[in-house]
Amino acid sequence: MRLYAVKTRIVKTGDNLSEVILESLKKQNLQLKNNDVLAVTSKIVSQAEGRTAKLKDIKPSKQARKLAERFSLQAEFAELVLREADKIYGGADKAVLTLKNGILAPNAGLDNKNAPAGFAILWPSSPERSAESIREEIRSKTRKQIAVLIVDSGLAPLRRGTAGFALAVAGFKPIEDRRGDNDLYGKRIAITTHAVADDLASAAHLLIGEAAERTPVVLVRDAPVEFDEGVYGPANMMMPFKECIFMNAFTNP
Repeated sequence: MRLYAVKTRIVKTGDNLSEVILESLKKQNLQLKNNDVLAVTSKIVSQAEGRTAKLKDIKPSKQARKLAERFSLQAEFAELVLREADKIYGGADKAVLTLKNGILAPNAGLDNKNAPAGFAILWPSSPERSAESIREEIRSKTRKQIAVLIVDSGLAPLRRGTAGFALAVAGFKPIEDRRGDNDLYGKRIAITTHAVADDLASAAHLLIGEAAERTPVVLVRDAPVEFDEGVYGPANMMMPFKECIFMNAFTNP
């Protein structure tokens, strides 16, 4: 498998993301081939779709002010977290642990890093629809059978630092079920499923970076995935609470 970091100009609200991607690939002399995967950060998707909020236009509630004081957040930012989160569990300095679209995420996916000054960026309202739209536009323009992976960064319990995860996928199966297969010693595998999309997102995230790299797209070639015509969002990659070792431990200590 080969990965190519793709530099782009700064994406603004209203930009056609497929055109930005194709223009950037052309500048780097990269040509799409069938079964390529384009990993795209959720931030540029949100920026293009206008999923941003001007903090000075947000009026914090009493609850937001309490949340802000508890976790050292700007009150306006805390208000957005309350609006976006499906559930709030607690948190640490500068970060609130939330449930958003079936994903345990800091601050309900909100971020003001790599956002214009005074703004926060939200997750795309429908990441799977965004992935499908980008894929269809690029396939129409290039006549290449490609897949799109929308990437964000998140945290794992007790692990320092961020890693990439898949917010949405269009064009390949995000989960590989290994239950029933045999291991190295012929034993039947009982519970293992392989988060293929998350693995690929994390590989891309290594090239995307977390600061001013300006490489929000990664071209992945010869990825070991099962291509299809499916479109998959957070609900397709979510594990039920009762089957999740972390959530089950939280709710049934």
